[in-house]
Amino acid sequence: MALPKPVLESLRRIVGDRHVIDQRHDLVIFERDASIADALPEAVVLPGSREEVVEVVKLAARHRIPVVPRGAGTGLSGGAITLRGGIALQLSRMRRILDVDPLTRTAVVEPGVVNKDLQAAAGRQGLFYAPDPSSQAACTIGGNVAENSGGPHCLYYGVTSNHVLGVEAVFADGTLAWVGGDAPDRPGLDLLGLLIGSEGTLATITRIKVKLLPVPESVVTLMAAFPTIETASQAVSDVIGHQIVPAALEMMDQVTIGAVEAAYHAGYPTDAGAVLLVDVEGLQEGCDELADAIGGLLDSNEAFNVRRAADAAERELLWAGRKGAIGALGRIRPNYYLHDGVVPRTRLPQVLHRVSEIGREYDLPVANVFHAGDGNLHPNILFDLRDRGALERVEEAGEHMLEAVVAAGGTLSGEHGIGIEKNAFMPWIFGPDDLQAMQRVKSVLDPEGLLNPGKIFPDPDHKNPKLRARVGLAAEAQWW
Repeated sequence: MALPKPVLESLRRIVGDRHVIDQRHDLVIFERDASIADALPEAVVLPGSREEVVEVVKLAARHRIPVVPRGAGTGLSGGAITLRGGIALQLSRMRRILDVDPLTRTAVVEPGVVNKDLQAAAGRQGLFYAPDPSSQAACTIGGNVAENSGGPHCLYYGVTSNHVLGVEAVFADGTLAWVGGDAPDRPGLDLLGLLIGSEGTLATITRIKVKLLPVPESVVTLMAAFPTIETASQAVSDVIGHQIVPAALEMMDQVTIGAVEAAYHAGYPTDAGAVLLVDVEGLQEGCDELADAIGGLLDSNEAFNVRRAADAAERELLWAGRKGAIGALGRIRPNYYLHDGVVPRTRLPQVLHRVSEIGREYDLPVANVFHAGDGNLHPNILFDLRDRGALERVEEAGEHMLEAVVAAGGTLSGEHGIGIEKNAFMPWIFGPDDLQAMQRVKSVLDPEGLLNPGKIFPDPDHKNPKLRARVGLAAEAQWW
């Protein structure tokens, strides 16, 4: 299926001929994000300015064409997939850092700015942008806003919504409006909070104002090995239980450690059942004292090979291994399916044990690398798409893992979003009245349902009977 020729001609007039892609062999590049879903867009449009975004959205509204905003395609829940065809609105040309103000400690950027590029620009002013997804070398700020992304350091600093002051948004009818302001807390309806994490279903973001923080005087990184993932989980609970909140508290299991060491030689002990990485940031004296206290708690939970990074180079190597873990797992299998459930920290050992059981039941290797400090699990189911029936087994195993998360009092996503990966499971945690209220908000801002259709909410056009049979699970869950 293709867009009508007059529509394509109008799109080319708006953004230029070379910024409209409609040939099938070129569209294939845009049929995926980093999830296991795929769907071919009818056209890809690359606007270069907010004015062009406005005109494209107005044109799509007149012709009732779906529009799916798209960043770097690093999303993990299928949020950038053009499930019902239409236009993939690729925002990667809009990559200007418009302002970095060291006095107000703010920056204004376009949505296509790569997270790491913003970090570099802020760093030249002695500042930094706190949200740091593992994909920060590729992911864009616009995509981070759409998914409310987190990262290893969100334990202390918070996720994207805690660092965005305002956004400029193009709504479904082409209306351009600024939402938010300079203060983090504003009177009235929290429309900014509504847009952040809405996965492109309510508006297309064209500018973002973020707050920046001073680079800390000192950063101490600890690496600790544990005999089992259970002892490492207990250490996490012990640290937080002593009212210590590090800047980051990350865990990797033995499968992940082996793959990362082979790829990065980061210095993780391969005989460990699990490894914790801990960052402490602040004043030099306070960091040393806090790191010593954390080290004592790790020791009391059977930690071995505890060491402190000697310098910035060693610290960066330890974190390079953690942030490159997903790619390193390609040494084990060529494909992966990554989930994003969140559980109370005290339930980590129980849920991780069940995740391992599910992997064995389906004869699938599972690697765990996750934000242990806030209970945000990332089980990676590793597989080879070329194996007959592999994808079906992987999807079923992933469903059972999410069941375990919800049954333990958890929720479906911490930072990857719902997209199409988990929209069928929304009734597990939300009742009919909750879902209806959310859908009413969607219909007010997007009455024709043209912005990223088929995402977040259960989709009547793409129902799986097997999934519908499990909606009673929410009633059995033990909530936090």
